[in-house]
Amino acid sequence: MKNYLMLFLLFFGIQLTAQQSITESQKIDHLVSFVRNLRGAIFIRNGSEHPPTDAANHLQMKREKAGARIKTAKDFVEKIGTKSSISGDLYIIRFANGKEFPCQMVLFNELKKLEGGSAAKK
Repeated sequence: MKNYLMLFLLFFGIQLTAQQSITESQKIDHLVSFVRNLRGAIFIRNGSEHPPTDAANHLQMKREKAGARIKTAKDFVEKIGTKSSISGDLYIIRFANGKEFPCQMVLFNELKKLEGGSAAKK
């Protein structure tokens, strides 16, 4: 019994450490990957519709251009994943079910899930 308890605590402790040790860069990578894998979704940017792969590529390009100005995943969402830097128009995600949400809301929701917090349902 004591051995099982030790194994459980060891496993649980490793899981907590792994979750807590994710870097900000890894969080951003996850968000870009999340966008890339939103099958059936459409991204609306400056009035034009784009598939998830194009949206992810665009976010990655903006991330690379921003360089050291983006220090955290929160910075990434607020400065890269929210709106067009040219027009100021919000980025919108239309899901396969037809519902539309601001990209910022969707990315913050995913970030909360990644960080282990409770997140609103889409």
